[in-house]
Order: sequence, then structure tokens, then C-alpha cells
Amino acid sequence: MNAGNLFGNSSKQQFTFRELDGCSRPDTGTLVGISLAGAMISESSSFVKGMMLGGVFCVLVTLLGRIRIGHSPNPHEHRHLPGPREEEVVRLSEQERLELSRTVRVYCIILVKPKDLGQWAAVKDTWSHHCDKADFYSSENVKVFDSIVLDNDDPWTMMREAYKHAYDHYKDDYNWFFLAHPTTFAIIENLKYFLLKQDPSQPFYTGRTETSGDLQYVNGDGGIVLSLESLTRLYKVFDDPTKCPEQAGMIWKLSADKQLALCLKYTGVQAENAEDSEKKDIFNTKSVSTLIKETMASRPQEVVEGCCSDMAITFSGVAPNHMHVMMYGVYRLRAYGHNFNDALIFLPPAGSDND
Repeated sequence: MNAGNLFGNSSKQQFTFRELDGCSRPDTGTLVGISLAGAMISESSSFVKGMMLGGVFCVLVTLLGRIRIGHSPNPHEHRHLPGPREEEVVRLSEQERLELSRTVRVYCIILVKPKDLGQWAAVKDTWSHHCDKADFYSSENVKVFDSIVLDNDDPWTMMREAYKHAYDHYKDDYNWFFLAHPTTFAIIENLKYFLLKQDPSQPFYTGRTETSGDLQYVNGDGGIVLSLESLTRLYKVFDDPTKCPEQAGMIWKLSADKQLALCLKYTGVQAENAEDSEKKDIFNTKSVSTLIKETMASRPQEVVEGCCSDMAITFSGVAPNHMHVMMYGVYRLRAYGHNFNDALIFLPPAGSDND
């Protein structure tokens, strides 16, 4: 995949208020001097007011020019990243399949806060065991659970610091980095299967994509996947505050997942919507029950086919007790007499107590 093609016109995508400089701004000393004179001369006061109003108007016009009126997110407007087809894997020899299954190593980053204690416990007891390694990054120290303490509860700062730590400590051990919230349920084996066709030395940034103005980003509720190459580029751009500021903005604050997309865009990495071979989304920003209810209301004759992908990777908004139900349905419940012959087997990490 050509990084230059992914990058596109970066100058057009830059979304910091520093770039709203189509209007000339007088320096501070000039404004102070004019304001003092305006206390004695009403004409000067009117002039200053006119300049200030004109400046505000210019900023507003520039901002409005960047916003698409009436635009709503549409997942089908994005770059699409398809998963592998079963027949492609079946053609491989047994030894090739075994070697292939071992090449995908996933490090899981779960961002948590003390208020998420119930969710935290559920993730710790369920799907996180299926990661090659999983760490919980907490905004502050919580005695009941081990975590990497970030000492900050700002979502963007937490995300930045977690990615920095992951790169510093694990860049040589893992080639894919999966970030999730504690309300996310993930099926890591399906994630590994999806990533079989992808090269971690290329800049991949994928999940459930959405659009905000001109920006395409991966919705953090469904989980965010970065290849090692993308994480490497992100780590480097963190050192450039003009391209990837530590603060998300003072006038309006971008969400952490949007800020991540902006920083990655400067490095030539664009969001790609992950899909199965039937072009169904595999990263979901809603729970299974919500998706089923919506399908029953809109397409009652296609509840199973219309709801979700058979190779779904994530669901979001999952309550702690529902996570345990999901584990039962995904990993334990079997129909006797049905022989499931998957072409690949993803072995759990050594010493893991996963299901």
C-alpha cells in the first residue's frame, strides 16, 4: 500500500485553529495602544471594534467553510479493508497455516478509570485472556487491580501515553496493537484471522470508520487497530506539537479518536473500514442485543443475515454480566454432532488461562 496515496493532500486536512489564518491579526501591542487612545477618541474606539468584529467574522467564515452542512456519518463512504476468504486459507498446507497463525501477535490496550470498576473486572475475567498480552491503562491507581497508572483522566492524554508506553516496551514483541474501552467485547481470534492478509510493516489503521466534516476516523467505541508501522509513525509525530498537539483544542475539544486520526493523517495513515468477505462491518459500536432489535424493527425477515457478520470482532456497550454471557456463547456453547473444521487454529499465549 502506497503511503503517499494514503496521505493525500495533508494541508487541506489540517484541523487546528492555528491554520485559520486567512485573516490578518494585529499584534497585542497595537491593540493595546489603539484601545487606550479609544478611551479619548470615539472614532478610534469604533475602529477597534470594527477590527475585532471583522476578525471574529473571518474566523467564523473560515470554520463554516470547513464544515459540510447537513452531512451525516455514512460508513459506506470510507476506504474499505476486506478480510481474507476461507478458500484462500484452505489452499495453504498445514505447516503454512500453523506458521501463519503464529505471525499475528496482538497487544491489547484497555483504557480504564476507577468508575469503570465493574467493566474492568469483566474484561479482565473474559476476552482479555485471548490477547497475546493485555494491559490496563488507568487514569489513577486502583488497589484492587494491577494497571499501568497514567495519572491523568483526559481521554486524549490517556490514549497518547498508552500508545507511547506500548511502543517503548513492546514494539519488538508484537506487530498489532488493539485499543479498546472497558465496555467493548472483543473476539481476538477473529481479529487475528482478519489481519492474516495484512502486513504489519505497512501503515494500517482500521476499525469502524465514521466521517466528521472532511475527517475520516475510527470510532473508538468499536476498538482501534494499529499496525506496528502505524504505531511507529504515531510515536514519532507525538514529538511535533504543531501536527499532533497534546491538548485537543481550547475553543472546541475533539474526541480522542478524532484527534488520533488527525495525528495519523500527518504521517500518511488514513482510516480504513474493516469488513468481512461479504462487506459487512466487523467492528461494531453497539451491543449484539441492540443490533438485533434494530434489525428486527427494520428487516424482520432477515434478522440473522441482516444483524451482524459471522466474523464480527467487537461489540460495544456491553454490560459486565453480558460479557460473561458472550463468553459462553462464543467459546463454550457447541451444537453436538456439528464438526467445525476451521482452517486455522490460534493457540493461546503460553501460560494463559484463556478459554
